[in-house]
This record gives sequence, structure tokens and C-alpha cells, in this order.
Amino acid sequence: MTARIYRPARSATQSGKGKSKQWVLVHEQATPRSIEGLMGYTSSADTRQQIRLSFETLEAAEAYSQKNGIAYSVQPAHEPTVKRVSYPDNFRHDRKAPWTH
Repeated sequence: MTARIYRPARSATQSGKGKSKQWVLVHEQATPRSIEGLMGYTSSADTRQQIRLSFETLEAAEAYSQKNGIAYSVQPAHEPTVKRVSYPDNFRHDRKAPWTH
């Protein structure tokens, strides 16, 4: 059973960086999900995929995995590019796109 260690991206609906500074360890799905015949629910016998552990640093998450014998893969942290936006640029005479308002 392998685990994935990653740092989640910030929420697109919020301007803050809440819950995006910690590293998260989640277990990959070991068995395929099945559809339960009577009610039609999607189910799985694998309960490890319900566990989501948070760590302050990548090293702490790797140390936990190694200590408990969990094979893991690390996804590199995605650093967002800062887009500099200036309000007066909307009214420049040399705009590349025409003003539509």
C-alpha cells in the first residue's frame, strides 16, 4: 500500500492561504470500489483511504512514513505565480485588447 504526500493548493474561492501550508499524507486506493447491489452505494473494503494526516513539514511526513513502514511518493509543492495587476493598466492607450465596457 502506497501513500501520497503533498501540499494542497489554496482554495480558489478564498483569497487567503488557509490549510495550504501543511503537508498531507493520504493513502492511495488499494482495492477498486464496487457498487453495492441493494441500495446502489459505492463502497470499498479499504478503510485506509479515509485517513488524512497533516504535518507541519515534509520531513515530518517522510519520517512518519519511514517509521511506520509505509511506501510513499512525494508530489512537489506548487508555488503559485504572482500576477501583478494594476488598475490604471485598464485605461492605457496601448492596450493589446480593446476595452469592452
